[in-house]
Amino acid sequence: MPDFCHLHCHTQYSLLDGASDIGKMMDKAVRDGQKGVALTDHGNMFGAFKFVAEANKRDIKPIIGCEFYVVKDRHIKSFSRSKGEKDRRYHQLMLAKNAEGYQNLIKLCSLGFTEGLYQKFPRIDKEVLLKYHKGIIATSCCLGAIIPSLIAQDRLEEAEEELKWWLDLFGEDYYIELQRHSGLEKIDIYDKSGRKTFSKYSQENINQILIGFAKKHNVKIIATNDSHYVEEEDYQPHDILLCINTNSLIEEKERFKFPSSDFYFKSQEEMNKLFSDVPQAIDNTMDIYSKVETIELARDVLLPNFPLPKEFKSQENYLRHITFEGAKRRYNDITPEIKERLDFELKVINSSGYPGYFLIVQDLTSTAREMGVAVGPGRGSAAGSAVAYCLGITNIDPIKYDLLFERFLNPERVSMPDIDIDFDDVGRSKVIDYVIDKYGKNQVAQIITYGTMAAKMSIRDVGRVMNVPLGEVDKVSKSFPQHLGATLNGVLNEGGIIDKYKNSFNKEDLDKAAQFRDLASKPDAIGEMIRSAKKLEGSVRNTGIHACGVIITPDDITNYVPVSVAKDSDLLVSQFDNSVAEDAGLLKMDFLGLRTLSIIKDAINFIKDSHGIEIDPDKIPLEDQESYKLFHEGNTIGIFQYESPGMQKHLKDLKPTKFEDLIAMNALYRPGPLQYIPNFIARAHGRETITYDLPEMEEYLGETYGITVYQEQVMLLSQKLAGFSKGQADKLRKAMGKKKKKIIDEMFPKFKEGCLKNGHPDDKISKIWKDWEAFASYAFNKSHSTCYAFIAFQTAYLKTHYPAEFMTAVLNHNKSDTSKLNFFLRECKRMRLKVFGPDVNLSGINFTVNKKGDIRFGLSALKGLGAGPASELIKEREKKDFTDLIDITMRVNLRSINKKTLESLAYGGGLDSFGNYRSQYFTRSDKYDTYIEHAIKFGNSYQSQKESSQSSLFGDMSDQLLNPPPLPEAEPWIKTILLEKEKEVTGIYVSGHPLDDYKMELENYTNCNLTQAASSLGIECKMAGIISTAMHGVSQRNGLGYARLTLQDYTGSFEFGLYNENYEKYKELISVGQVLYVCGQYQEYYKSNKTFFKLFDIRLLASVSEDLTKSLTVRVPIESITKELVKEFKTICSENVGDHALKLKVVDEAYSIDFNVGAYKVDVSSRFIERIRSLGFSYKLN
Repeated sequence: MPDFCHLHCHTQYSLLDGASDIGKMMDKAVRDGQKGVALTDHGNMFGAFKFVAEANKRDIKPIIGCEFYVVKDRHIKSFSRSKGEKDRRYHQLMLAKNAEGYQNLIKLCSLGFTEGLYQKFPRIDKEVLLKYHKGIIATSCCLGAIIPSLIAQDRLEEAEEELKWWLDLFGEDYYIELQRHSGLEKIDIYDKSGRKTFSKYSQENINQILIGFAKKHNVKIIATNDSHYVEEEDYQPHDILLCINTNSLIEEKERFKFPSSDFYFKSQEEMNKLFSDVPQAIDNTMDIYSKVETIELARDVLLPNFPLPKEFKSQENYLRHITFEGAKRRYNDITPEIKERLDFELKVINSSGYPGYFLIVQDLTSTAREMGVAVGPGRGSAAGSAVAYCLGITNIDPIKYDLLFERFLNPERVSMPDIDIDFDDVGRSKVIDYVIDKYGKNQVAQIITYGTMAAKMSIRDVGRVMNVPLGEVDKVSKSFPQHLGATLNGVLNEGGIIDKYKNSFNKEDLDKAAQFRDLASKPDAIGEMIRSAKKLEGSVRNTGIHACGVIITPDDITNYVPVSVAKDSDLLVSQFDNSVAEDAGLLKMDFLGLRTLSIIKDAINFIKDSHGIEIDPDKIPLEDQESYKLFHEGNTIGIFQYESPGMQKHLKDLKPTKFEDLIAMNALYRPGPLQYIPNFIARAHGRETITYDLPEMEEYLGETYGITVYQEQVMLLSQKLAGFSKGQADKLRKAMGKKKKKIIDEMFPKFKEGCLKNGHPDDKISKIWKDWEAFASYAFNKSHSTCYAFIAFQTAYLKTHYPAEFMTAVLNHNKSDTSKLNFFLRECKRMRLKVFGPDVNLSGINFTVNKKGDIRFGLSALKGLGAGPASELIKEREKKDFTDLIDITMRVNLRSINKKTLESLAYGGGLDSFGNYRSQYFTRSDKYDTYIEHAIKFGNSYQSQKESSQSSLFGDMSDQLLNPPPLPEAEPWIKTILLEKEKEVTGIYVSGHPLDDYKMELENYTNCNLTQAASSLGIECKMAGIISTAMHGVSQRNGLGYARLTLQDYTGSFEFGLYNENYEKYKELISVGQVLYVCGQYQEYYKSNKTFFKLFDIRLLASVSEDLTKSLTVRVPIESITKELVKEFKTICSENVGDHALKLKVVDEAYSIDFNVGAYKVDVSSRFIERIRSLGFSYKLN
C-alpha cells in the first residue's frame, strides 16, 4: 500500500472549530505507520511549537503550516450592508518547506493579526503574499478557497485565471488539492449579487474540474482529508464544539454544521481506498513530505543587545565592575567572604552566558527607581544572589540570611535564570513603556494564554448546547468531585478512577466519583452529556494575556515567533504561550504589579506631607520592637501575607521578636507545613525540647528551633554532613521538592557515603534522610519568604508608627471593592482612627489624611462624581471655600457639576459642613421638586446674567438683580434612611453602619457572616443583618401570605423567604431597616442535591443579649492588677448597671482563681464590652 501523509489537519488551536488533540493525533499517525503529519490551523500558529515537540518525541516529521484567510485588501475593515458589501474571506493552505518558509509563515500569520484582523478573523492578501512566499508550499485548499469557490459559482474562466496567478507565484510548489467528504452533494454558495443559493456542482464535480485544470497546466494533485477530529466517533463532540462556537443548540436545524462524520484523521488505508482512482494524489503527498525539511523550533535564549559604556569591552567586565561598585555601597567593607561569594557567582554567571541578562534586569530596576516606581526587595530564588543584591535587583542580603545562589542558578546544571520583579501596580506600566522605548515596540510582546475547558466548564457548555435543563446541569456539575486536580478523564478512566485520585481524594470525593461514573454510564441525555464533555475537556476555548509576562527579542519579534494582538493591550502578543517561551529562545521577564508596594509608596508620601519626614522603606529597622508588638497582638489586617485569621492566631501564640520568626511563619503557613506550626511555637517558648539528630545540624536549624523549614537548610546540611557540591545539593532539593523517588533513591548512597566519611553514625544518617523525605516536599524557598517577610515588616512598621497615613493608603488601593473597603474601615475604627465622610471643602479626589491623623473620603468615591467633576470642584474651592450650595452653583461649571453630581454630594454628606440637614436639599422649593433643582436654576441664571453683563457699564451690579432662593425647612432623616442614601452613592455606609451598635452581639451570638451562610451546608447558621429589601405578598396557589427579604451585614447579603406558619410567626418583624438575628440551616432536599434554607428562629438583634446572656466572666492577668486599674474597673461597672451577673477569673501562667462579684450587676452591652477591652481584658459570655 502506498504511503500517505496528512497535509490538512486542524487541532484544538483552531479555536472551537478543531477538536483534535495534537498528541492523540500524532499517536494515531504513528500507529498507522505514517511518516509525517501537517498542522494547518485556521489563521494562527498557536500550536506550532508543541506540534514540533510532540512529533520529535515520536520520531515523525512535523510539517508546519496554516490555513490562512485571504481577502482582496486586508486593510478594509468596514463594509456597507446597504451596498451589499461583506468581508469575503477565502481559505488558503500553506506549508513551510524549509526554514525560510517557516519565517515567511510567521510573517504572514503575524500580519494577519496586526494589519488584517477583522472581527475574529486574521486576514492576509496577495500584496503580502508577493513579499513573503519563498520557501512555502501552497495548495488550492478546500471548498472555502478561492479557486473551488469560483468553480462552485460556475465562474470557470475566473477560476483558471486565479490558478495561473498562484502558479506564477509558487511554481512547482503549488498543488491542486482534492477532498472527498460525504454530504457535499449540494454546496451552499453566494452568487455574484451576494444571495445564498446552491451550486450546480457537487464536491466531486469540482474535483473533476480541478483534475482537468491540473492536467492542462501540468500541476500535481494531492489528496487530503479536512481533518478536524481524530476518530470518526468524535463527530458528535466536534459538532457540540461548533455549537459552543456559534452559540447554537444541537437541535436547531438551521445552524452551522459539518455535512457528515467524514472530517476525521483517516488511516492510510482509508485514504488509499478513497482515492484509488487517482493514486498519484496519494503519492504526491509523499512528494511534499520529501520536499519539507525538518525545522527545529527549540533554541537557546536570545538576549537583546545591551549597550556598554565605551571603556568596557565585554559584558563580563562591565558586570564585574558594577557588581563591586554596588558591593562597596551595600557592605562598606568587602570582606574575603563577600569577595569569594561574588567571585563565585560571577564565574557561574559568565560561564553560563548570562551576564547580559543581569545587565538588562539591573537596568530595568535602576531606571524604575529613577522614575519613582517602587521596586520590591525581590521574589523567588533570585534573592539568593549576592550579585543581584549588589546590582540593586534585590534588596535582601543573601549572605546575612543564608540564602543560596545555587538555589537560583545551579553551577552544575545551567538553565536560564528567572528573575521576577515586583513593581508597584500603578508604576508597572511605566516600566513596560520604558522597555518599549529602549528596545522598540516591534521587539516587545506580551505572552498569550490559552483558556481551556476544565471539567465543570465542559459539562456546562455541553449541557447548554444539548438543551439539558440548567437545574440538571447544575446538579451534575455539583456531583463532580471538588478536588482541584480532578478531571473528567481521570474520574471516568476506563477500569476505575486513576490511582492518583485514590490516594488524594477524600472520602466525600471518592463517593462523588463513584456516583459520577454511574451517571456517565447511563444511556440517557445526562450520560451522553458527560461522555461528550469528557471528550471536549481540555479543548482550547479562547485566548488571553499572561498577567505579567513580557518578551524582549534582539530585533523584530516576528523574526522569531508569530504574534497576535489583543483588545485590551497596545502591545503585540506572542502566539506561543509561557510554557514554551524559553524553549523557543525568547527572553521572558515577569513584571509583576504588587499593590502592597503602591500602598507603601503612597503611605510614605502621606507621611512626608503630614510630618515632613522622608522614610526609606529599605532602611526601616528590622529590630523595631513596637512593630513586633503588632504581630504579637495579631493586629495584622493590611499587613502583607500575614492578615488571615489563621495567621493572626499563630502569631499571637508565637509572639515573634525577631525577623527570622517572621520568615519562618511565612514559609510554614502553607498547606502541608502548617501542621508543624504548633511544634515550632512550642519550641520557641521552651515548652518542647529542641533536639538535633547531630550537633552539627544546629548551625543551620537553630533559627527554626530544630525544625527543617526551608529548602536551603536541606541544601546546606547536605553539603556540611555529606560533602555534597553546591550543584548536588540543589539537585537533591529539586528531587525532594518534586518527590522524584528515582533521583532520591539514587542520591541516598552518595549521601550515606559522605556522612560516614565524615564520621556520622549510620542510624542517624538514615533517620535524617527519612525525615527529609517526609518534610522536604513541604519545605519552602527561604529566599522568597525572606523577601515577602521584609515587605510585611515594612507595612507593619508603617501601620505601627504612622497608622493614619498607612490606612489611608490601604483604603485608596481597595476603594473599588466595597467589601474590602468596609473591611478596612472597620479596622480603622478598631484602631480608633477618625474617618470622616466626603466634604466639598476638605476632600481630595481620593482618601486623604491631615496632620492630625484624620482620614477623609475622597470626592471620587461618590457615584456620579468622577475624577473630572471632582477636579472641577477642587480647582474652584482652592480660590475660596464654598459657603453653601448656592455659592457652588454660582461658581462652578454646571455642565460638569450637574444635578446628579450635587445630589450625590448631598446624599454622601459632602455638604454637611454647611450646617444643614441632608433632607433639606431634597425638599420641595417653590415650583421645583427639590432645593437642588432650584439652586441649579438660580446658578444658571446668575452665570448667564453675569456673562451677558461683562461688557456692560453697570456689570458690577448684576449680582444684585437676583435673589438666591432660601433653604426650605425640613425634619432630619432618621438614621437608617440617612445611611441608606449614603450607601446609594458610595456603595457603603460612610458615617456609620446599622450594625455598629451590635458588635458584642455579633461577636458572641453569631457563628457565620452572611457571605459564609450559603456555603455552610448542614451547619446551623446563627447570623445577623439589617433588612435592605422586603417584599410581602399573597400566594395565588394557596392564598397564604409570604415574604422575601434581603439581609445585609458588613460582608455581603443573604436572601431568603418566609412561608406558611413562619410568615405568620415573624411577619411583624419584616420591614426595611430592622436589624435581625436569624438562625437556620441549609439542607438538601430528599434524594436531591438541591438545597434550601430551613429557618429555626428570627428575633430582633437588640433583644438577643437580654434573652441569651446570663452572666459575664472577665479574665484578668494578675500582673496587670494595680490600684488605678481596680478604680477604673469599678467606674466602668457603676456606669453600666444592669441585670447580668459579673464574674472575675484572675490568672497567671500556672493558676487561675474564680471570683463572684456579687456587688455588681452589669448591663452587658457593646459599649460595656468595649470599655472592658480597653483595659486589656478578655471576656466570655455565659
